[in-house]
Amino acid sequence: MKRILIYIPVLILAVNGCMVGPNLEKPEVVSPEEYRFVSTPQDSLEDLAWWELFGDEYLNNLIDTALKHNPSAKIAASRILEAEAILGFNRADIYPRFGYDGSATRQKPNPQMQGTDPGNLFAFGANVFWEMDFWGKYRRATQAARAELIASEYGYQTVQLSLISGVADLYFQLLGLQASLEISERTWETRKVALEIIQERYNKGIIPELDLNQAQIQEAIAAGAIPFYERLVSQTENALSTLVGLNPRAVEYGPLRELIESPDIPAGLPSELLERRPDVLAAEQLFYAQTARIGVAQAMRFPSISLTAGLGAVSTDLSSFSAGSNLAWSLGGGIVGPIFNFGKNKRRVEVEHQRAEQSLFAYEETVLQAFREVEDALIEIETLNRELEAVNRRVIAAVNAATLSEARYNGGQTSYLEVLESDRQMFNAELAAAETYQLHLNSYVKLYKALGGGWATDVERQQAQQDNASAQ
Repeated sequence: MKRILIYIPVLILAVNGCMVGPNLEKPEVVSPEEYRFVSTPQDSLEDLAWWELFGDEYLNNLIDTALKHNPSAKIAASRILEAEAILGFNRADIYPRFGYDGSATRQKPNPQMQGTDPGNLFAFGANVFWEMDFWGKYRRATQAARAELIASEYGYQTVQLSLISGVADLYFQLLGLQASLEISERTWETRKVALEIIQERYNKGIIPELDLNQAQIQEAIAAGAIPFYERLVSQTENALSTLVGLNPRAVEYGPLRELIESPDIPAGLPSELLERRPDVLAAEQLFYAQTARIGVAQAMRFPSISLTAGLGAVSTDLSSFSAGSNLAWSLGGGIVGPIFNFGKNKRRVEVEHQRAEQSLFAYEETVLQAFREVEDALIEIETLNRELEAVNRRVIAAVNAATLSEARYNGGQTSYLEVLESDRQMFNAELAAAETYQLHLNSYVKLYKALGGGWATDVERQQAQQDNASAQ
């Protein structure tokens, strides 16, 4: 017995030292040396709550609410707990299984046999079964489960990042629509007063009916814009409140123009993106998981070696059940393996190889999409900055032209058509400025999301690196 106890640790080390299947290696992708449209410093993007840089407490509160109540975030958090349970489930197969069994029987023998009186038979025992993981089948399955757990954690971070970006994006859309609504209401009030003046002049025969009709058209255009933007504001509020996990309702928000200037965002090097984007990191872990399953499939082509042991007692009387003479024990071993199954096990390995290839292609596709999103966001910021400067100049010129046209008309130097055209251009310029500024803010949201910013703290990043090392 002492020799057996000495050999057990040696046996465990020998079993754990062998694993079939490919080792987990980080997938290689070609990263560009720099981004095409970088108007900001090439420093690393610090981990921060980037939405707080806009200085809007209403936005901050909405994001806090979304992180607590959004159903998608809750589902992603639940998937982490599920993956943890699956990891524990798979890891348990590595160790021996301990059990027990017991029975109590009363029986009457066949009358043809000696002894016809009914008798009792009591039995109880403990048993151990251990399928030695000689080929690494269960350890590879545990590797796959651990990688899927880490992927689910990155999946949760992806949901958080998308949720935060989605809330910020809808919030800025809401601010832009509200600004357009206020411009429409202000323009309508101005045109309504102008129409009253034109109506009075027409009634006195000072101006022709054409001027009256043109003024009525412009007043109706402004009046029609009000319900249009009211509808869009309400629908955006409903979408935003639903996104944060609340029933459709009105949303509190501040003025569009009181936000601070959008900060410069250091884009960093493209290679750093692969360590920042949670969706890229999740795709990498799924590739690891599928690679580990190749080892599981390969191990199933080799024989399974198992050890069993039992210790128990059998007695016809409970009073003598614990007597030493009733004790029984057993030790045994077994081996089960395939001989010929028409290539089924071989095909199983090929299936897992192809699935690993698919996971690798999915990872590469995720990386390419990440680079594209950063490039799109960078060019969007760069062009919208110039577009915003131009549209602001347009507003200044349009306001001045409208003022001069009205003065010229009142002085009898021009027709009313010039006044209407100047007023129309001013209205359109102000709406375009509100929309462009809103798009300008949304472009920064897109860049932060594309860079994978705001989800990871230093502690989380160190933990992620440790998880990557343990998965491999």
